[in-house]
Amino acid sequence: YEPNIFLISNPKINPMQNNRRNFLKNSLIAGSVLATAGCTAPASEEKSTADKKEIRHNPIGVSTYSFWQFNGPKEETPIEYCIDQAARLGFDGIELLLVQMTSEEKPYLNNLKKQAFHAGLDLMGFSTHQGYVFPDKEKRDSEIQKTIHQIELAYELGIPTMRLNTGRWGTSGSFDELMANRGIEPVLEGYTEEDGFKWVIDSIEQCIPVAEKCGVVLGLENHWGLGRTAEGVQRIVREVDSPWLMVTLDTGNFLEDPYDQLEMLAGQAILMQAKTYYGGGKWYTLDLDYPRIGEIMRKAGYKGYISLEFEGNEDPLVAVPQSLEVLRKAFYYEL
Repeated sequence: YEPNIFLISNPKINPMQNNRRNFLKNSLIAGSVLATAGCTAPASEEKSTADKKEIRHNPIGVSTYSFWQFNGPKEETPIEYCIDQAARLGFDGIELLLVQMTSEEKPYLNNLKKQAFHAGLDLMGFSTHQGYVFPDKEKRDSEIQKTIHQIELAYELGIPTMRLNTGRWGTSGSFDELMANRGIEPVLEGYTEEDGFKWVIDSIEQCIPVAEKCGVVLGLENHWGLGRTAEGVQRIVREVDSPWLMVTLDTGNFLEDPYDQLEMLAGQAILMQAKTYYGGGKWYTLDLDYPRIGEIMRKAGYKGYISLEFEGNEDPLVAVPQSLEVLRKAFYYEL
């Protein structure tokens, strides 16, 4: 130790006080340097941080149709079973197929809501059947009333969107025959497609006030009939011209130029139904490029639900989780 001569020769200065002052002074300088260093990152690091974007995955639901597919009596694949399986497999929500339900009474509907909520699932879609391609006005009016009732059921269930069909001419005979003809069927004799579009547009317009009152967005699906093509769906949505009519976009119902047609409607989608065909399709098999479809939906800014509709011959308990993995990877977006 070497004594500080200045301190010894100056009796007014306490050596301990001076050491303490020097320590505090040096600590403040060091802290200032460290703080400055922490606030000033290298330019390359700043750029890297700015380039990073948060990725979110679209929520994935599953249609109860995926577990049933009209194979056998619906009582053998009840909605309650489908809810349990969807929760077990890790889905975010479930889309109910109306014709698969065993009742429309309030206690049944309330139990479904309760079960889904307890399982951590959204009731996120309601798939219904109706059609307006009928020359007979009384028949169309009956279908309008049926649709209004279905909207009210969706409201009772707390489901925000409902699948809507145009209906078809019915000149194909069976659905199997329609599928064999790739969804194409001749117009009813004595009428034109223009007649059909007029009937469909007029009928849907009469349903819109109820949809708005109930807060249920109608999603017109590309589902055969006048909705077989993107142009047909787009025409109806454009002419009805209501925010309560959008599109339920089905990946498996465009048999020609599917990606171009999906892109045409992507910006109007309220829900996307995504088909898979493990084990071979029931009527046909499409080799769908889901990463490409995911990119189409990202480009359109779609952040909503993807609802799996498994339509293959594989065991659903094998194919449905495989499908979920495919959809999780394909559908995401950047914030």
